[in-house]
Amino acid sequence: MDSQILQQRIRLGEDSTLELKQIVFRGAQKVIEPHPDGLSDELAAFANANGGTLVLGVDDKTLTATGIPAEQMETLKSWLRGIVNDRITPPLEILTENVELPNAAGERVTVIVVSVPRSLWIHESANGYFRRVADSKRKLTPDVLARLFQQRSQARLIRFEEQGVADTSLDDADALLLRRFLRQHEGDERKQLRRLHLLADLEGQECLSIAGVLLCTEKPVNWLPSAYIQAVAYSGVNNDPNEQLDAKDFDGPLDRQLWDAFDFVRLNMKVPARKEFGRVDYPQYSLRAVFEALVNAIVHRDYSIWGGRIRLHMFADRLELYSPGALPNSMTVESMQAMSLPRNDVLSSLFSRYYPVRDSGLGREYLMDRRGSGVDVILAESEKLSGKKPLIEMIADMELRVTIYAAKI
Repeated sequence: MDSQILQQRIRLGEDSTLELKQIVFRGAQKVIEPHPDGLSDELAAFANANGGTLVLGVDDKTLTATGIPAEQMETLKSWLRGIVNDRITPPLEILTENVELPNAAGERVTVIVVSVPRSLWIHESANGYFRRVADSKRKLTPDVLARLFQQRSQARLIRFEEQGVADTSLDDADALLLRRFLRQHEGDERKQLRRLHLLADLEGQECLSIAGVLLCTEKPVNWLPSAYIQAVAYSGVNNDPNEQLDAKDFDGPLDRQLWDAFDFVRLNMKVPARKEFGRVDYPQYSLRAVFEALVNAIVHRDYSIWGGRIRLHMFADRLELYSPGALPNSMTVESMQAMSLPRNDVLSSLFSRYYPVRDSGLGREYLMDRRGSGVDVILAESEKLSGKKPLIEMIADMELRVTIYAAKI
């Protein structure tokens, strides 16, 4: 790390990605401050959030470098290795770098810069599970911890869509909705549904899985109250109830929610025509892009978030689509075009194999494209029509917002 940049960061103090620690030794071979348990919590908190930097050898109160004596450098590094390997589960991957900084007297002293990347795993440290919030660590509550495990797909410890739903049975599924998943000559129907993870076991009883409720019941909201799409169209450019043109909630099985929301956009967007050389329509939005955005929102949203629903808002100049949940695994907004890491593997698989599209103009055979080209289509098709690239952004690491700009017509 560049020493000048590091000095600037230290002068501004600790924040959500920077922690400062002064090192105190007893004799030449023992570190007495900071306590190794507390430091393990700080390091794991960075990894469980968005990563961060720990600087050893800086007083966090005066923001001055105190340094680490050269003869004690190996002792400190050995102590640090013991913390990340023995006090954090699973062991934490870190990067260390020796950097010289001026101390209060202007003398050059050495500090250790520890870089902690955002981890694919969820790490337990000496005092439990922590996550970095602002300039300090916060202990994770059980419900937040469960959601975080699911978001990062940790070793299949929690795969939310395969979990059983209490007080359900195969009788709650609609026979017509089930039929699309059943194949003649492929064995017992229940075994087929189990192979597709639409049935599960809960406390020794057979029941529908989360995926089974979402795909095979007429009203998934009866068991998952947030599993619906809220759609609103406005005449202006603000979220103003006085300018509301149309509003609907779509709460059927997921494929029906998709088509209902798609038709909502088609009905409420403007499609003027010109007749210089025969009728030519000029729609506000690329329907291919809208379709891809809706599929991604439905298949990749986090269904474990209680109270979070997909929101579709249409304005005079743009369309906004909100999908609950942080990005899965180690994906970032910047890497979405280059990689495809589904949050809900079951939904992704079934959408790409069992749900043919009804509209040939969408350029595909099934609802889900296995090639992972959806983001490319959203960006390219929308920019071609409106001249503005769609905006994809995370809000508070809890909700993904896609903004598609309307064509000027």
